[in-house]
Amino acid sequence: MNTPKIFFIILTCAFLSCANKSTQHTVETTIPSASSVAVPEFNADSAYRYVEKQVSFGPRVPNSQAHKDCGDYLAEELKRFGAQVHVQEMTLTAYNGDRLQSRNIIGSYDTSNPRRILLFAHWDSRPYADNDPPATQRTPIDGADDGASGVGVLLEIARLIGIQTPGAGIDIIFFDAEDYGIPAFDNMNYQADNTWCLGSQFWAKNPHTPNYRAEYGILLDMVGAKNATFYKEETSQRKAPSIVEKVWEAARNSGYGKYFINARGGYVTDDHLYVIAGRNIPCIDIINYNLENQHGFGDYWHTHNDTMENISRETLKAVGQTVLEVIYNK
Repeated sequence: MNTPKIFFIILTCAFLSCANKSTQHTVETTIPSASSVAVPEFNADSAYRYVEKQVSFGPRVPNSQAHKDCGDYLAEELKRFGAQVHVQEMTLTAYNGDRLQSRNIIGSYDTSNPRRILLFAHWDSRPYADNDPPATQRTPIDGADDGASGVGVLLEIARLIGIQTPGAGIDIIFFDAEDYGIPAFDNMNYQADNTWCLGSQFWAKNPHTPNYRAEYGILLDMVGAKNATFYKEETSQRKAPSIVEKVWEAARNSGYGKYFINARGGYVTDDHLYVIAGRNIPCIDIINYNLENQHGFGDYWHTHNDTMENISRETLKAVGQTVLEVIYNK
C-alpha cells in the first residue's frame, strides 16, 4: 500500500519506494552560531484557536469553497502579522487526472536578510477517509491534526515574529495539495510515486524567489495530538542530522523530552523530501509517530475522527516553543 506517511522501524519492512530514496542527495550543512536573543513565549491558546478556525471552514480540499475561504484567511493572517505575503497560484494534476486549483501561501520576514530559515506545513486536508469503513471512505475529513495543527503552530510563530524578529530572515510556507495522493481503496493501476505533496513539488521547481536558498528547513506535520511522540524521522536524520540534534536538544532543555523521543523512527514521504531534492535545503520533519499502529500514526489518521477532540494545547506548546528556541537561539 502506498501512502504519503508510512513509517517503518529500521531493519523491518520498508514502505517507501526506492524511487524516492534514489532521488535524495545529502545536503547537510552546519548552522552558524548566532547571538542569542530573548525567546518569545509561545501561546498555546492562540495556536489552538488557529487550528479551530481552519477546521471551522470544513474540509480544505482543493476546488471546494472551504478551501478557498481558508486560503484567503491564512493569507490575511500572515499579512496581519507583518509578513510580506506571496500567494503562488497553480493548477495541479492529481493522480486520477483531476485538475486542482491550488495555492501555496508564503509569508516572509526580514526579506533583506540573506540568512534564511524555512518553516513549512501543509494546509489542505484529505479528500478521503481511507481508514474508515467503505461507506464513508470517499468523503473528505476535517484534518484537525493532519494539516491544521502544523499551520496553527506556524501562525502563532508568525504572530510572534511580527513582534520580535529572531535575527534571521524567516520564510513560512503553507503548502497545498499535500494530501491528495492515491487512496488506499483505489485498485486502479495508477503510478503511486509522487502523487502526494503536489504543492511542495511545484514550489521546489518554481520557488517564490529565484534561486531561493535557506540554511535549513523545519516541517511540521501532525503536531497537535494528545500525548504525541516525535521520533527522529529517518530522512531528516540522514540529510540534516545536526538540525535534528539541535531541535531535539532544544526540546529536552525546554522540558519537552517526553514528546521529542531520543530515538530513530523511520522514513516518511512528506513535503520535506521535495524541498531537499528540489532546492538542496537540509530539512527535518517533526511528525507524530505512534508505535502501536501499523501505519505509524494515530487511530484517527485518514478517518472522520481527525477532529478538534484530538488536539492538545500542551502538544502545540511543546512543538511551538521548541521551534522558537531553535530559530531564536541557534
